[in-house]
Amino acid sequence: MNDFNSIRKVTPAIPNDTKFPTLVHDKSPISDHDIYLFKAGLHFRLYEKLGSQLQTVNGVPGVHFAVWAPNAQDVSVVGDFNGWDPQAHPLSARWDSSGIWEGFILGLTEGSLYKYSIISKHHDRMAKADPFAFYGEIPPQTASLVWGLDYQWHDRRWMKERHRPNQLNSPVSIYEMHLGSWRRMVEEKHRFLSYRELAGYLVDYLKEMGFTHVEFMPVMNHPFYGSWGYQTIGYFAPTAWYGTPQELMYLVDCLHQKGIGVILDWVPSHFPVDEHGLADFDGTHLYEHADPRQGFHPDWKSYIFNHGRHEVSEFLISSALFWLDKYHADGLRVDAVASMLYLDYSRQDGEWIPNPYGGRENIDAIRFLKQLNKVVYEYYPDCQMIAEESTAWPMVSKPTYLGGLGFGMKWNMGWMHDTLSYFSKDPIHRKYHHNDLTFSMLYAFNENFVLSLSHDEVVHGKSSLLGKMPGDDWQKFANLRLLYGYQYAHPGKKLLFMGGEFGQWSEWDHEKSLDWHLVQYSPHQALRQWVKDLNNLYCSHPALYAEDFSCYGFEWIDCNDWENSILSFLRKDSSGKKEILVVCNFTPVVRLNYSVGVSKQGFFKEVLNSDAAIYGGSNQGNGGGQSSTASPYQGREFSLSLTLPPLGILFLELQEN
Repeated sequence: MNDFNSIRKVTPAIPNDTKFPTLVHDKSPISDHDIYLFKAGLHFRLYEKLGSQLQTVNGVPGVHFAVWAPNAQDVSVVGDFNGWDPQAHPLSARWDSSGIWEGFILGLTEGSLYKYSIISKHHDRMAKADPFAFYGEIPPQTASLVWGLDYQWHDRRWMKERHRPNQLNSPVSIYEMHLGSWRRMVEEKHRFLSYRELAGYLVDYLKEMGFTHVEFMPVMNHPFYGSWGYQTIGYFAPTAWYGTPQELMYLVDCLHQKGIGVILDWVPSHFPVDEHGLADFDGTHLYEHADPRQGFHPDWKSYIFNHGRHEVSEFLISSALFWLDKYHADGLRVDAVASMLYLDYSRQDGEWIPNPYGGRENIDAIRFLKQLNKVVYEYYPDCQMIAEESTAWPMVSKPTYLGGLGFGMKWNMGWMHDTLSYFSKDPIHRKYHHNDLTFSMLYAFNENFVLSLSHDEVVHGKSSLLGKMPGDDWQKFANLRLLYGYQYAHPGKKLLFMGGEFGQWSEWDHEKSLDWHLVQYSPHQALRQWVKDLNNLYCSHPALYAEDFSCYGFEWIDCNDWENSILSFLRKDSSGKKEILVVCNFTPVVRLNYSVGVSKQGFFKEVLNSDAAIYGGSNQGNGGGQSSTASPYQGREFSLSLTLPPLGILFLELQEN
């Protein structure tokens, strides 16, 4: 499946004496209106005009090529159809000073290999992959492929109704994953699964586990597998490691048919320095800043996009729309937003250039992000834009008309850091760090947060989530169940990285499959059942999701019992009438007859208990629930006398008469 010749059509041999005329301007598919929009910085469907477009001209099939290279002396198309001869198929520079070179080559078919041969004004010749190619070779090969995007979709019902599962007041439980290491064919030398093969395993698994969305780490074409996709070189092409564009469409299609949304990681901040890519594209710093203090990222050793150039902004916004359009993606998680917002990001004094006002804010990138989100929501209001932004930059997930950046949601990196720091401590010390848990509620509603337990927390020596937990094996699993329960009870949408759901012991390794063999052992089976039941509880109770981004959906009962390391609070639905009572015990001590104040009289059913035997717990609990008594406590008319399980969390619901 992953052999290159098996996933593309081989171009027929062409006689050496065959001549292929170049298309003249008056037959170009690029109209004057396209050029007007392009020059104005308002053309956001460039993938329909630039790159290699299969089409028929005057009844003759072939391929129209168009590339932006305003500073080039000469541009031609080279490929397997002309012996890679740069003299065979020169392109013509348009007369309109747009910087676009174009031409039409007769007889080319899908699967033809090609690059652009560019001569710079310094007379250097370069071979560049097509920035707008829809497909590329499997690395380390670097050529682009002529490819069509025809596909018969079967997700009409999902596309019609997807505004509902993507709403801010809907349950969103995201399974984050890396396609190359989720599962491999062990019996076949640990080869990757193709997109189509993944559909056979992944779709049913996610449906069984109850996740509402899946988030793919970047599927965009990237030359170095070890970058996990975050060093993107093909902003309009899925990586060929896992198959063809149509196979990726099939995977998305299958997920949609099962009611699962698809979020794609996307990187508009920086790109790799590979010589066949965007770097020095026409012999000048076309896509990147020329000054390394602006244009080179010291951490990632990559080039930074020049977001102040409107052609670059158009390129990136077109890419965002492309994945929502052609691949039916339901949202984009925008990577490394913090690195875009600050000119001094990861730089020392003297290593960065202030903005015109002397500040550290990147005005061009801010303008770009606002325009990006405005355009995306204009064209696709039923999708979501999610920011990975790790600082306290204000109003990231607020509309642009209010002065915000315009994202729909933002990862809550502060919650992730503080919570994991707390859980990594021995329970005997946790009472001294109680505010690590409660601090998040001081800012929980400043943004539309996603509570992420992401891949970044289980690599590079940070240990797996299970490995971070203190104590013996029983306590580690109990702590992890408690962590997940607290995540699902806390306001905010949910994200869990693959392997966390069954308690992978080892750190994530992109070179191998997850340790699926662990699922045969009862502690891991039980943990996976806990995550499944958490998802089911979460999705079936609006009190746990409908008011995630409003203070009206949350109420403390007691956040001050630091001595016992206990938290109790309410989650409420939009009406304020349906409530879930949550009580967390962050120590391994069973708390008997623990009083919790409640406002209503009746039977509080224990709808979920992380210490139940089915989840690998000690089965401490309340016999299915408790009735409140007329004993005022904590400023409320009634109270419950509960047994709190060790390292456990209780979800209780008042039963209607």
